[in-house]
Amino acid sequence: VQLQASGGGLVQAGGSLRLSCAASGRTFGTYAMGWFRQAPGKERELVAAISSGGSTYYADSVKGRFTISRDNAKNTVYLQMNSLKPEDTAVYYCAADLSGVVVTSPNYWGQGTLVTVSS
Repeated sequence: VQLQASGGGLVQAGGSLRLSCAASGRTFGTYAMGWFRQAPGKERELVAAISSGGSTYYADSVKGRFTISRDNAKNTVYLQMNSLKPEDTAVYYCAADLSGVVVTSPNYWGQGTLVTVSS
């Protein structure tokens, strides 16, 4: 499985970005998908996840601001990020977990896309 993330960039605080992650393979719909981020000097953290059945999880820091969704017909998972804050600045990674349920130990990682939020 190959994952290709895109959509990062520079945005002012309060702005929005939408990240996309396109996956290869014909069984995308069976994967659980997640978005992680890693800020400079910090550990990688799970931001949002979506199971194969459509259940979602959000870190407390992004609840109400970020929305994860998936389009199985396009083999793509999205992360809509609204009301961005400078503390959201990080490299964002998409990941796939073959369990289909949770994204605790992803089997595959995308290459990362940088999101920079200016104050």
